[in-house]
Amino acid sequence: MPSRISPGFQADGSPASDREQGYVSGNPSQSSTPEIHFTIPHLTFLNRQLQNLEPQEILQWSITTLPSLFQITSFGLTGLVIIDMLSKMKIPPVVDLIFFDTLHHFPETLTLVDRVRSRYSHVNIHVYKPEGLETAEEFARKHGEKLWETNDELYDWVAKVEPAQRAYRELQVDAVLTGRRRSQGGKRGDLRVLDVDEAGLIKINPLANWTFQEVRDYIKENDVPYNELLDRNYKSVGDWHSTKPISDGEDERAGRWQGKQKTECGIHNPRSKFARFLMEQEQKQQDEALHLALQSSLEVLS
Repeated sequence: MPSRISPGFQADGSPASDREQGYVSGNPSQSSTPEIHFTIPHLTFLNRQLQNLEPQEILQWSITTLPSLFQITSFGLTGLVIIDMLSKMKIPPVVDLIFFDTLHHFPETLTLVDRVRSRYSHVNIHVYKPEGLETAEEFARKHGEKLWETNDELYDWVAKVEPAQRAYRELQVDAVLTGRRRSQGGKRGDLRVLDVDEAGLIKINPLANWTFQEVRDYIKENDVPYNELLDRNYKSVGDWHSTKPISDGEDERAGRWQGKQKTECGIHNPRSKFARFLMEQEQKQQDEALHLALQSSLEVLS
């Protein structure tokens, strides 16, 4: 992982003490890439300043300040706005996209990816899929049918979190632009423009202050390609099995994971959560293997 947290933080990303600590991003083995340090007061100060800027100004600040900057996107409306804004800068910057293909996206989403490639031909898109898999059929053969129902956390890990960690490592990502906004609700309600996760990855949310209507107006006014599902009352689009259209007046992300106490797909959840989950999975497998071994031994003795 090319980003790391400074020694003053615990594994969950919280300060080890009340004294001033610094965030750090960057791989010390990469002599060509400078490390970026943020003390907590500095991060607070930057957010106060960035909070008052327009998205284009936040993007300009990000490009000129942060090394190894990428954009992670599932080609939702906000991500598309960011792509378009970057393309219209006086000198369009080189900010590659990272798309996590879970193998369970709507056909309309995959068609949109091709339309974006055509419209913004200068943009390089890195596609990351579940490791070693290319199709939904392969996914089901390896992990079983409807893994998102039988083991939702394992699904998030296999389809989203592991590919994300692999992408950040292989592409040497230090900072990412995201399409998260406060108006999306849930855990995003208190979203800051600039954040650093527990592993030291810098996340910039250029449109944190915008509403859904502002995003949609920009899309229309600038003729930005968008997902056809939007015209069928899908305001937030993820995997086909966990996304539904919403009714007028419902929260923007109400169609995601209906019936579950869940508001994030895993990519923006603390990594320590998945580290604990993987340890629990490994322990469960060991317990099951031990149980089978004991049963076999008892059968032999009988």
